[in-house]
Amino acid sequence: MAYLRHSALDLVNKRETKNFTPPSTKVSDYFGVNVYNNKAMQETLPPPVYKKVKAAIQNGETIEPDIADAVAAGMKTWAISKGATHYTHWFQPLTGATAEKHDGFFDVDPVNGLVMESFKGGTLVQQEPDASSFPNGGIRDTFEARGYTAWDPSSPAFIMEISSGITLCIPTIFISYTGEMLDNKGPLLKSLEAVDKAAVAVLNEYFDKDITKVTPTLGAEQEYFLVDEALFYARPDLVMCGRSVIGHAPARGQQLEDHYFGSIPTRVNNFMIDFETECQKLGMPIRTRHNEVAPGQFECAPTFGEVNVSNDQNQLMMDVMSKVAEKHHLKVLFHEKPFAGINGSGKHNNWSLGTDTGKNLLSPTSKPKENLQFLTFLVCVVKAVHDNADLLRASIASAGNDFRLGANEAPPAIMSIYLGSELTDVLNELEKNSNVKITKGDNVYLKLGISKIPAIIKDNTDRNRTSPFAFTGNKFEFRAVGSSANCAIPMMTLNLAVADALNKFKDDVEAQIKKNVKKEVAIINILRQYTIESKKICFEGNGYSEEWVAEAKKRGLNNVKTTPYALDFYVTKKSQELFERNSIMTSRELHAYHHIMLENYVKHVQIESRVLGDLALNHIIPTAIKYQSRLIDNARGLKELSLDSSAVVDTIKSISSYINTIKLNVDAMIEKRKELNNIDDVSVRAKRYCDEVKEAYFDKIRYAADKLELIVDDEDWPLVKYRELLFIK
Repeated sequence: MAYLRHSALDLVNKRETKNFTPPSTKVSDYFGVNVYNNKAMQETLPPPVYKKVKAAIQNGETIEPDIADAVAAGMKTWAISKGATHYTHWFQPLTGATAEKHDGFFDVDPVNGLVMESFKGGTLVQQEPDASSFPNGGIRDTFEARGYTAWDPSSPAFIMEISSGITLCIPTIFISYTGEMLDNKGPLLKSLEAVDKAAVAVLNEYFDKDITKVTPTLGAEQEYFLVDEALFYARPDLVMCGRSVIGHAPARGQQLEDHYFGSIPTRVNNFMIDFETECQKLGMPIRTRHNEVAPGQFECAPTFGEVNVSNDQNQLMMDVMSKVAEKHHLKVLFHEKPFAGINGSGKHNNWSLGTDTGKNLLSPTSKPKENLQFLTFLVCVVKAVHDNADLLRASIASAGNDFRLGANEAPPAIMSIYLGSELTDVLNELEKNSNVKITKGDNVYLKLGISKIPAIIKDNTDRNRTSPFAFTGNKFEFRAVGSSANCAIPMMTLNLAVADALNKFKDDVEAQIKKNVKKEVAIINILRQYTIESKKICFEGNGYSEEWVAEAKKRGLNNVKTTPYALDFYVTKKSQELFERNSIMTSRELHAYHHIMLENYVKHVQIESRVLGDLALNHIIPTAIKYQSRLIDNARGLKELSLDSSAVVDTIKSISSYINTIKLNVDAMIEKRKELNNIDDVSVRAKRYCDEVKEAYFDKIRYAADKLELIVDDEDWPLVKYRELLFIK
């Protein structure tokens, strides 16, 4: 292993920077060329077919079989003109990755054996991949392998040409033979319909009858680490776990704060340009790139877009990023905490609501009536987060994110909202002022002393990087989402919570109106009620502080730090009623999802435990013993020369102590795994894996191994060190 480390370092030092030049100096020349977008559809579809497809995308209308045949023909023509030889239904099963099965664009005539290009509407709309090896949470037996993928017309098909083959990829949902959803996209699509319906109902009834559609939008800021591929493959833990399970912090980490927004290294910059070009060809509006806080850490961010499409693009972007990195002999790490002692990575989900009339419902203006509308949606979002804080915590739960949340670098596991001083003052005034006056004018509006909210409120409000859910001017930033996460899960949960809050708001206002309360006064009354009820979720201070942990406990806010316990919020009676009331997921689907996530957690901890044990027993201890033997020989020599050997003897004793600590704890950890693997209840097994394997042994073993790294001769140490992984460019 030591030989592998030194060979990898030698290879890195011989790397030559791979320059990359985009196909044009203007992004507009190649943006979206590999997407079956409006332009491509207009060029390949008859006008009536194009009109039907657009209606299906915008209004959710059904695409009839004859229209599907025409779309398939047009899509095939376009794809083949791009060099595609295969197509695939591209879907997002509950594995944490995307999935695809490639089929050729041809059929064989059974009569004469001739081959002809073929792609029919039925194939476009639905396929039947083998579902036997995808997680199902007990929905079906192992021998029941049938599953279906179904075309999602609202997310455009695209060409993947990064590898040697060129393939048409068709975004789809994935369902079981009996109709249950087995993916992330299906529940997300349902949540989008729910929040659209609820928001339009509120707007039409109280504010604007011209609005017919409300679209949640998403801008996902993606953080990641880059390491040289040779160094990556010389670290078995990075290969197997995506993070380093041992490794001592370097003398210099991020404490100088010189990496953040610093000059991007040349090699990394060339990779970024290459990766961004491929993304832009796929219609992804990647606009931002920069160094992040930790050495070796970077970030990219797109312009916001419709949630479903933006989420598909983020999943695709992660795939593209990994493939392009290989061309530059780099490896991308999406794990939330690949290196201990320095900042981990998140995926900040910037979420808002837009109308088909071009309005952002979370953007305040100087017009009183519009600001009443703004306050309505703002307060309903606050109520949604308050009422479903635990569910939102569950939506960001993962084995990787557990290492990041609350580590004085990322939001804590406590869900709270930051609104900023301006909006906090507005809501405080709303809470106190019960003397509502109605003034007649061009529009009926309310005088509360708050009727004129500053139009530049987003510039008057500071950012709070410690908040898991912060208002940032005209949107909310869900900062607690992990870097490897599928945005569909937190976005589905947030959409669902907001839809339910808006439905309740309308019911509560209507109940007051039936008591002869004027509409505007009824709206204010309910907003005041919601503000008071939800006050405990709002926090303006330092979310990293221990004071906030104590304060949150006083407020009754949960601080669930680990995934197995957080996931239980999915299957509470309250959550099941919420999901079923809004037709997002059935109780059966929720329990299946819960089961799958728990199994996923157990498997991650199992793998990390095995890798940690392997490194400790097969690499660290043998290396330490060899070095200790040399020291023993040295001590004998010193003694023979009547020289002081006490320092050497102390080092020998320290090595023995750390070796014993590692061996005892690894052996105990292995025995504990054997015991826990006999537990049938996955919830119990996951919690005990968390408490009795990860929490009980990981840090103890790591501490001793990291101490040995400081003692053993650098030339002998088998694993690539942090200073080499993080600082070699």
